[in-house]
Amino acid sequence: MKVIVDYERCEGNARCVKEAPTVFRTDENDQLHLLQPEPPEELRAAVEAAVARCPRQALMIDD
Repeated sequence: MKVIVDYERCEGNARCVKEAPTVFRTDENDQLHLLQPEPPEELRAAVEAAVARCPRQALMIDD
């Protein structure tokens, strides 16, 4: 599984961070940082929840 972020769409709402904090992080400027571009399969449910909760649809999963 590979996580893809469209940084032009991302507003730094941090909803993904709440769902998968070991994969996503936002800094003090609300910039998103992808901590694990290819997270392990056991994090799939959390990453899928993060993708679903993104209000700007800036996240995708590529299998």
